[in-house]
Amino acid sequence: MSELVRLRTYHPEAVAEAAARRTRRPLLRAGGRLMIIAADHPARGALAVGDRRLAMANRADLLERLCLALSRPGVDGVLATADILDDLLLLGALEDRVVVGSMNRGGLAGAAFELDDRFTGHRPEDLARLRFDAGKLLLRIDYEDPRSLDTLHSTARAIDAMAERRLPVFVEPFICYRADGRLHTDLGAEAVTRSIAIASGLGGTSAYTWLKVPVTQDPDDMARVMETSTLPAVLLGGEIGGDQEGAYEKWRKALQLPTVRGLVVGRSLLYPVDGDVARAVDTAVGLL
Repeated sequence: MSELVRLRTYHPEAVAEAAARRTRRPLLRAGGRLMIIAADHPARGALAVGDRRLAMANRADLLERLCLALSRPGVDGVLATADILDDLLLLGALEDRVVVGSMNRGGLAGAAFELDDRFTGHRPEDLARLRFDAGKLLLRIDYEDPRSLDTLHSTARAIDAMAERRLPVFVEPFICYRADGRLHTDLGAEAVTRSIAIASGLGGTSAYTWLKVPVTQDPDDMARVMETSTLPAVLLGGEIGGDQEGAYEKWRKALQLPTVRGLVVGRSLLYPVDGDVARAVDTAVGLL
């Protein structure tokens, strides 16, 4: 940690230098499957894991967990914001890994403006300049909130900008609603189907668009839901509570569907219930 602080203080250009010399790889290898570790939660103020409200706030601990996860066989890469990716670049942890930059983190968790999800993270030009491999954006839609239209519009333009650079972009769509003053996501089959249909049609081309989708409330609905689009998709891990084995079973079934190409999982693998990051990651990789 002290070396990272020293480099950031006295040699900030080290980030760009590390990005320039990083060994890259194709997004997909021969098996055609992806296993990505997600760590873009902190930049939206979402630091909790289970009942631990600030679990992800310790940066040294988070980086240690990420480096361990990235070292495991079968892990392809990481999804994170600039601060975390800069740290990982300086640590040399991104060699021969897929690097996905998180693009919109403006919809802070619990904020009144949560659905005004502006693009405050990586821009398409940043991802191209740093030689990163893809971007990811969050698309939450509340039919009762006019700010969702702003997010839709900016999402479409971001997809266009990524396609111009031939950079894949993972779009994570949700239909949302407010209840008891809080924002909730609807994981029912109809809502997830609608979100996929909306996300698939954004922008001037869908050639470089991937979907990042949750498993539906009833996992048996996933086969029908995923018929909504021909775009390649990865599964979102999400919060799984204490039922780690139940989550693995849901992912296992959904991974058999034709358009599902892999997993993007964060907190449930980085902070597993039993504390064994390596075992959690290895189990998830085994599902692929």
